[in-house]
Amino acid sequence: MDLKQILGKLTAGAGVSGAEQTLTAARQLLTKYADVKTDALGSVIGSVGAGKPHILLDAHLDRIGLIVTAVDESGFLRVDKCGGCDARVLSAAEVTVWGKKPLYGVVTSTPPHLAKKEDGSVAPSFDKLYVDIGLSCDEAKKIVSPGDRITIDAPIRSLAGSRVTGAAIDDRIGVATLLRVLDILKEKKINSKVSVLFSVQEETTEAGGKTGAFGIAPDEAIAVDVSFARAPSVSATESGELGKGGMICISPSLSYEMSQELMRVAEKQGIPYQTEVCPASTGTNADVIAVSRVGVRTGLVSIPIRNMHTQAELADLNDAEAVAQLIAAYILSREVENNA
Repeated sequence: MDLKQILGKLTAGAGVSGAEQTLTAARQLLTKYADVKTDALGSVIGSVGAGKPHILLDAHLDRIGLIVTAVDESGFLRVDKCGGCDARVLSAAEVTVWGKKPLYGVVTSTPPHLAKKEDGSVAPSFDKLYVDIGLSCDEAKKIVSPGDRITIDAPIRSLAGSRVTGAAIDDRIGVATLLRVLDILKEKKINSKVSVLFSVQEETTEAGGKTGAFGIAPDEAIAVDVSFARAPSVSATESGELGKGGMICISPSLSYEMSQELMRVAEKQGIPYQTEVCPASTGTNADVIAVSRVGVRTGLVSIPIRNMHTQAELADLNDAEAVAQLIAAYILSREVENNA
């Protein structure tokens, strides 16, 4: 399985929070391994195997983006963030507006020759950002409506070695990793049940994780998301290193025993990993999955990335492979324990 190729397919689609139905690649890829259904909110769910324990694997499908709030009298689009877009990096960005048909556009930027002195030290707020699609007001309104989503254009590109950069790596790399888990397990005899949840709306309300876990009713769960990678100005105590494996989270909102078990499996199998401590909640779907129904024993493994929530997110595919190998080994180890 070519992780870069799969990640490229997944990140090429739109699927901004609340409009994930525009992304079809994840469902198509999942059907190669599992029976697939879509729930009422749009989360994609697939299951393989049968028996106990019933293990849920979650990665969120949605990506951050912009949402159209109005078309002004000159045809420029007024926008706001949909999810945690970083306004500091939006000026002059190339975008796609997902109206009645996709439209290419650019975020407006004041030329430095005309900018005020104070503009150099402050990022434009969203009420000062516009998207230019090259149309008049009347022409734009025929294609674009308030509520339409906008994505930043930045396809996956290779850097040196196994590193890649682009938009929507958060959390399409988690989706790709779970597909890789199923690829590893496809030749194995699985005596437990494994459900995969590609959840919607994580970047806004975590709704897909809440409702998906409730409907699936697993015995335990592992969420796969992204976390912060070491870079200039990023604290070493709040980040992981690229190429050193996934980050197993230890947090009061998670099962401590499950975190320890994931580490034990990694060490036994020689799979590289790092640890991450979240002193309160994790800020991921793991938090809401853990309190679904009567409670779900939940762990979180994150893939470190740089430049999170920008169009230049950067990851090491070896970390995604290590996370996939760890989760597959954990699933198989649980079967051995139950059959002992």
